[in-house]
Amino acid sequence: MGRRWSLIRVSTRTPTPAMPGDVRRGGRRPAAVSAREATGWRRPDLPIAFGPVRSRRLGWSLGINNVPPKTCTYSCVYCQVGATDQARLEREEFFEPGAIVEAVSESLAACQAAGQPVDYATFVPDGEPTLDLGLGEAIRDISALGVKVAVLTNGSLLWRDEVRAELAPADWVSLKVDTVDEAIWRRLNRPIGNLRLETVLDGMRRFAAEYGGELVTETMLVAGLNDEQAAIERTAAFVSTLEPLRAYVAIPTRPPAERWVQVPTIEAVRHAAEIFRSFEVPTSCLVEEIDESQTPFAVSADPREGLLGIVAVHPMTESAVRDYLARAGADWSVAQALLDVGRMVRVEHDGRTYLRASR
Repeated sequence: MGRRWSLIRVSTRTPTPAMPGDVRRGGRRPAAVSAREATGWRRPDLPIAFGPVRSRRLGWSLGINNVPPKTCTYSCVYCQVGATDQARLEREEFFEPGAIVEAVSESLAACQAAGQPVDYATFVPDGEPTLDLGLGEAIRDISALGVKVAVLTNGSLLWRDEVRAELAPADWVSLKVDTVDEAIWRRLNRPIGNLRLETVLDGMRRFAAEYGGELVTETMLVAGLNDEQAAIERTAAFVSTLEPLRAYVAIPTRPPAERWVQVPTIEAVRHAAEIFRSFEVPTSCLVEEIDESQTPFAVSADPREGLLGIVAVHPMTESAVRDYLARAGADWSVAQALLDVGRMVRVEHDGRTYLRASR
């Protein structure tokens, strides 16, 4: 593999006390919990670390799911894990950072033993990763294991100085920039509370100016919402001010949160990419999923846990699930048992059946 990771054990810290103004369900801040004690925020059999999954941008990516299911500052109409049911702007420490690091460390060790490469450990939860108060500590400690760290964020909290500081040690950060038009933003990304787009964009500008790692952006296009030329030109002009290493123009490829979401044509996406390039932004199109026949999902020692971890963030087609289970030495009965008890659900999209975790 060319790299060796150290398996570490991290002691549990004293839970962070409640802070004035940090409210949720009656104004009480829940204490952070270990990975195995997370029975309220996350079902105990839903792992924090999952995969690795073969990413179109990062190679083999070991996923990190560091927030409770669908806890987010947005409720994007195209989100592949469904609508947001825990909308919030206040940050919390949902898990002890040590528990996150331990889960990643154990997964890296298992990958190393199996000869499975890992290119990045990636914070890509079924929600917004920067809502986690322990994110900065987790990034630093995971980096100390000898693996690169990536974070995919919608950028909505970058106006906060502490969030930008916590992201600084990451090797690779992706910012979501779907639009710079407030009205489109509210229809497409559906931000919560009193969040304002100009505040979000200013936070992105400040982060881009300060950040020393690899910065990329992603723009998800939805037909009839943000795919008109004038809107794309304004988005591209803003992205150019961030000077990203690369901008990615994408379309929804898995079941969206809202059934009415329509995907632009491939020609429209390519035209959008040309607009970005006209602003001297290196741009790539993400318009197709990785071919499932090319083994995009690495198997884990526990097929049930591994499958749950992936579909919580990355819905899989039935054929991909069957392939995953076969390579893990299991059969469809593992998936069927999860469907029978309601841990997974079937979702039809674009003529295919997907499985994703229920909440």
